[in-house]
Amino acid sequence: MVSLSRRDFLSSAASCSAHLALVSMAVPASLRAMWALPRGRVVAREPFGTLERIADGVWALVSTPLGGDRTTLSNGGIVAGAHGVLAIEGFNQPLGAQWLATKARELTGRWPTHVALTHYHADHSNGIAGYLAEGASLKVFATEVTRTLIVERNRPADAARTAALTDAIFLGTTSQTALDLGGRTVRVVPLAGHTPSDCALEIDDPNVIFCGDLLWNGMFPNYVDAVPSELARSVRTLRRSRASTHVPGHGPLARQADFDRYEAMLGEVEQAARAARAKGLSASEAGSAYALPASLGEWTLFNKVFFERAFAAWYKELG
Repeated sequence: MVSLSRRDFLSSAASCSAHLALVSMAVPASLRAMWALPRGRVVAREPFGTLERIADGVWALVSTPLGGDRTTLSNGGIVAGAHGVLAIEGFNQPLGAQWLATKARELTGRWPTHVALTHYHADHSNGIAGYLAEGASLKVFATEVTRTLIVERNRPADAARTAALTDAIFLGTTSQTALDLGGRTVRVVPLAGHTPSDCALEIDDPNVIFCGDLLWNGMFPNYVDAVPSELARSVRTLRRSRASTHVPGHGPLARQADFDRYEAMLGEVEQAARAARAKGLSASEAGSAYALPASLGEWTLFNKVFFERAFAAWYKELG
């Protein structure tokens, strides 16, 4: 894997792939195994991830990129109804989207009829043209901001990706959008905080939330585009009072304890950033000196640069 310089990482705002590339070089085998541990019934496995059945008609693709395979990078999924099949995320490469579409057809009898993107970052969107393999046609759902940022920021520029987004159906930014798949409705909830425009996708029965990068399980998140207070508010909206499955943007399927730990981590980072700013420390100084409390356990993709990015995001918001 190509090594990224610290400058290249800090200047990258187009995806979380630099975040993944930097750390995957140093993650111990034990943590890689923890990352890849399935929590649903595995129906397909590739070097880049596992497809896990959550419930009848609902599957999550849990990407496992730390071995170096960058086909998908992000998590995603499939939701099937009587009349339609929704694919969630476009992934890092068209091959990732095409693979998920092929699995959807094997599992449901249909190629995806709908695709939804949770945000613009390249590891979630750059491969969307893969869904158009074999002459397929489908409805692409994204916010207008997400589509605009994909076209303007994601590199390298790609005509097929732009064409796949040409007729995208814009999601509401102030109200939920209901996607009727026939006997199953998926609610697309507009949020923000990880990027200027994020979405979560919710199903009531079973109780499943595809969180995009608003939730990372066991991995310290990428704050490259974050507005941290908005991120924290959005995460709070994802909490449920009854048993649920949260599909994070990265990492294994999340249980309630995982969600609690992530939310606690966000709070710890906020407190540390406010305290460091009050002392007059730079984001670089504060990030270099910071360590997550031991009570939060071990986090995959641990690197001091990630802390600096988080402190810089808080400093920017605090003025």
